Amino acid sequence: MSSSNLPGTDSLPILLVEDEPAVMELMRAALERSGYSTVPAGSGVEALKLLAAGEYRGVITDMKTPGGVSGADVHAWIGANRRDLVSRVIFVTGDTVSEDTVAVLEHTGAPCVEKPFRMQQLLGVVEKVLGKP
Repeated sequence: MSSSNLPGTDSLPILLVEDEPAVMELMRAALERSGYSTVPAGSGVEALKLLAAGEYRGVITDMKTPGGVSGADVHAWIGANRRDLVSRVIFVTGDTVSEDTVAVLEHTGAPCVEKPFRMQQLLGVVEKVLGKP
């Protein structure tokens, strides 16, 4: 177990919040091939339901998700309701120039992987934030 993990989180799945099916499948395949387990959520709304009901090793969320609940909203909910997870959120976004995105990243301090990304880049950030599988 790496020192960056909380005890008992190693076997928990990573919650993936991504509305683009092709991106979701790429992320799931890369993470699962590397030894992580994952749970998909196609929207921020679905992610909040899953977060309220389950335990996760960490959360990888797209900044922009459909349904009126953004990645920033998911992070804010985690900050209010699941403090144990707040340091284990990773954003992915194709929009790092937007003022809103920059403000969220500065406010949260959460790591961000910019789309399009290489899977090795994503896996490197996941390992750093969530530890080895």
